[in-house]
Amino acid sequence: MTVEWRLFADLAERAGQRRVSVRVEPTATVGDALAALFEACPALRERGLDDDSSAVRDSVTVLCDGDPAATDDPVDDADELALLPPASGG
Repeated sequence: MTVEWRLFADLAERAGQRRVSVRVEPTATVGDALAALFEACPALRERGLDDDSSAVRDSVTVLCDGDPAATDDPVDDADELALLPPASGG
């Protein structure tokens, strides 16, 4: 099945695009879709993962259909995933 990632701010710049479609197995999780995203856009890996593990950085937010998502959450064919960098401002 295919899921679509939306990327924002510097993550979109690193990937060179704001939307990335990836193929995953029908039983895929958010973590599987994230791995497929990093395979499709290797420049995102260092920004999205902790240096010493394959865990998503605390500063990066993963959403599934607008709601916070954990890497072990299942994904469906129609889901839209989003990867957001940390918010900043003042």
